[in-house]
Amino acid sequence: MVRVRFAPSPTGYLHVGGARTALFNYLFARKMGGKFILRIEDTDIERSEKVFEEQLISALKWLGLDWDEGPDIGGDYGPYRQSERTELYHKYAQELVKQGKAYEVYAYPEEIEAMREQLLAEGKPPHYTREMLEPYNTEERKREYEEKGLRPAIYFSMPRKDYIINDVVKGEVVFKAGSVGDFALLRSNGMPTYNYACVIDDGLMKITHVLRGDDHLSNTVKQVALYEAFGWDTPVFGHVSMILGPDGSKLSKRHGATSVEEFKSRGYLPESLVNFLALLGWSHPEGKEILTKQELVESFSLERLVKNPAIFNPEKLRWMNSEHIRMKPVREIVLLAKEFMSKDIDESYLEKIIPAVKDRIEELSQLPELTEFFFKRPENLPEKTPEAHETYENLLNELKNIENWNKESIYAAFKNVMKGAKLKGKDFYMTLRLVLTGKHEGPELIDILEILGKEEVLARIEQFLSK
Repeated sequence: MVRVRFAPSPTGYLHVGGARTALFNYLFARKMGGKFILRIEDTDIERSEKVFEEQLISALKWLGLDWDEGPDIGGDYGPYRQSERTELYHKYAQELVKQGKAYEVYAYPEEIEAMREQLLAEGKPPHYTREMLEPYNTEERKREYEEKGLRPAIYFSMPRKDYIINDVVKGEVVFKAGSVGDFALLRSNGMPTYNYACVIDDGLMKITHVLRGDDHLSNTVKQVALYEAFGWDTPVFGHVSMILGPDGSKLSKRHGATSVEEFKSRGYLPESLVNFLALLGWSHPEGKEILTKQELVESFSLERLVKNPAIFNPEKLRWMNSEHIRMKPVREIVLLAKEFMSKDIDESYLEKIIPAVKDRIEELSQLPELTEFFFKRPENLPEKTPEAHETYENLLNELKNIENWNKESIYAAFKNVMKGAKLKGKDFYMTLRLVLTGKHEGPELIDILEILGKEEVLARIEQFLSK
């Protein structure tokens, strides 16, 4: 059975790159009838925070990416937080030490850093070897560590051989012998390193496919070496393309919103963000762009993941969001709209307004501005010429005589007024729009009159006439 995982570090908000990685894993698991696992990699003691874990889980749930095993629901291969798995990391590290595949190092972190800087100064790659590190393992240093209550770091002896990785996205990737030196498994504070912990977790959790960003490609050779050292099956690796900003540089804050929470707060629908992210590095076999989550699941395949970097286009995301908004029932939009508007708005009135503005919404956060004139009379009224005054006095009288306020009766009133009006039709309708809304554009004028209702329309025309 296919088993995939998304393993974020709780050190900040869920970035769109992480969300896309989670999405690809989710789609693959659902397409293959497999399991999608959420694991929290919280071994960075200084930067990991519980609040960020809660925000990550909340963002993933908002996107609709439900998991089959995880820290909040458990599973057969838990715990699902790395901070709760330290005994496992120590157990397996000691196994490698016993087998001679790893060794203890009593060097302080600053000594390792000084060695690294020295190698770089000499024009050499910062690769460590057992011969370079073991001289620190003196009896005196061991006693010093014991007195201070410190543990030695544990380093892995990297085999000096070529490694060939058959990546489902990148193709064949070759790592030459000596391209990676020995590396730490456990730090002197007892915490595991990323490359070691994720292999222990993926191996014990029986992960079959590792789909992640291509910034992790260089880590893969270390991880494959560890799988071999333990005698475990190596998962299938797939490193998806980087996401770039519109200017071709790596996507960052300077390009605007980059976290799921930011897009949610601006009024993007989860289904539109999922749709958009799926097309960053993957394409539908028929070239379709507007897709539901179920359609994405049905059409997803690893073969259609592309090598080239994906460009994050904010304009396309806005368009996609507007398309998904149009597809939603009015009632659902009304419920979502209340998050962005005054809490005391009458829902039944909002249900009349939404259809009029629905085609103009790109972000739900635009709703207060798009609908403002339905709740507040305009202040910037147009200039009133004698011709306009006469015409709108006639219009006021015609509208007062309407008994059943509907589009047909309103159109009939317009027709009667325009028979003897001194204003051209274009000027009449544009002036009326400004009188009612204070804006030069917006929903259909007839919809505005019908929604505002007879009493309010008359009041706004009277306001204009008394100017």
